[in-house]
Amino acid sequence: MTTMALNSRRIRGPLAAFLLALSLSTSAHAFETAARSAVLLDFDTNTVLFEKNPDDEIPPASLSKLMTLLIIFDELKRGAIRLDETFPVSENAWRTGGAASGGSTMFLPLNSEVSVGDLIKGIAIQSGNDATIVAAEGIAGSVPAFAELMNKKAQELGLTHSHFVNPHGLPDPGQRVSARDLVTLATHIIRTYPDQYPLFSEEEFTFNGITQRSRNPLLSLGADGLKTGHTAEAGYGLVASAKDDAGRRIVFAMTGMKSVNERATEARAMMTLGLRGFENVVILKGDETAGEVPVTGGIAKSVPVKAAGEIRFIEPRGTGSPYQTEIVPVGPIEAPVPEGRRVAQMRITRDGQVVREEPLYAATNVERAGLLQRVQEQVMSYFQ
Repeated sequence: MTTMALNSRRIRGPLAAFLLALSLSTSAHAFETAARSAVLLDFDTNTVLFEKNPDDEIPPASLSKLMTLLIIFDELKRGAIRLDETFPVSENAWRTGGAASGGSTMFLPLNSEVSVGDLIKGIAIQSGNDATIVAAEGIAGSVPAFAELMNKKAQELGLTHSHFVNPHGLPDPGQRVSARDLVTLATHIIRTYPDQYPLFSEEEFTFNGITQRSRNPLLSLGADGLKTGHTAEAGYGLVASAKDDAGRRIVFAMTGMKSVNERATEARAMMTLGLRGFENVVILKGDETAGEVPVTGGIAKSVPVKAAGEIRFIEPRGTGSPYQTEIVPVGPIEAPVPEGRRVAQMRITRDGQVVREEPLYAATNVERAGLLQRVQEQVMSYFQ
């Protein structure tokens, strides 16, 4: 069964939240997916557009390599390692993740040295199990110690349905993730490591004379990352992100599909839903004033107001009636009014129902008027 959900951090009232969630649900009423679990997120508004069993705990397979890469990016960012630094290829890495293991591999030679930069590409593009072990041993000394770093980061990010035992995702009964956690993880990578993220869009990488292509079926269709995964227990999974022509980004995770072809078909359908089935409705631009609020005792009789940033909704394309807005002052506003002071609330309604409220702030200073002007104002107000 598929369901829809809406991030309602700023929605006021249960009825309003229900109406908006129902609106989103209606747009995808006919959408079905063969994935065991799935989450589709609008990146900028953090709105969940679609979900199916989002918190089911499943084996991560190679999708756990997203957390491995995140730890590597963290170590680079804090200066603990360098891109040109090299790590040794141990026998453990060679036997467990190398060509003889039968899994995805970077084909690292035993007892060789490999740079961190190449390891990152070997993990992100080739999904090399051997590359993850070399990175884990080089950063933390051992796979178990590296798994501790992974779980510490998972806790920091609020991944409540995830636990990691190894850096590559090969089967282990103690290892699990959820679709919601995978989307949270991918979103964090995109936001926090913009310099590293483009690596996920590279379609091939050559190392040791061997060229391998990314397994992400969406890269040729407009997606710009992130990762695929597969084991017999987990099925075929994918975490992906893409932008539309206007720059609106979606991020989604899908797990438990039965074949490479099914993964490609279902992922393409999910990407189409996210990019074409929804649109942004801008209520107020970030640099735009919403109107004015009356001020008493000031050199000006009103002050222009604006929001802290752009106010917008993500909603199903072609949704019915327009929104209405109303500016509600926060009590009588008396001068002096400093720029940035909260002076009003924008009430946004649709079909008579309040769907959202946003604070509004003074866009300029309004100084206190002189005594004579204030007396005249009081006299005039008395006769009104």
